[in-house]
Amino acid sequence: MAIDFATLKQMAEQSAAVTQSCRCNDAQAWGWQQMPLTLELDQFEEVGTLVENPYDEPTFKEYHAAGTRLQSDDAPIAPRYYPANLSQVLRCVKCSRLYLRYTEGGGYFTEVRIRALQPQLLVDAAL
Repeated sequence: MAIDFATLKQMAEQSAAVTQSCRCNDAQAWGWQQMPLTLELDQFEEVGTLVENPYDEPTFKEYHAAGTRLQSDDAPIAPRYYPANLSQVLRCVKCSRLYLRYTEGGGYFTEVRIRALQPQLLVDAAL
């Protein structure tokens, strides 16, 4: 199920309100990072996607209005821009916090990357 911006914002606010202690939160995945070895994908369930149309070629343009970088903890989360536009929304089955996940593919590797869904960083930026 594709998630629109208003729903994503609401989900992010609910996730930010979770106060329960959990290993997923201990990983502090504020910026995009390789899936920490302390976490396993079976700790998460997919609840939706930010991929608007799986048949369209996605943009690889990033959104960094304030000069951030992809791995910056304070980089905006702009759903129409890379890598959010290739992401699935995951829910931790233990505490219900939400994360974004995408698979980075390079010449000879693939790497699962994850980032906490933080409402204060969401930006509804047009392409």
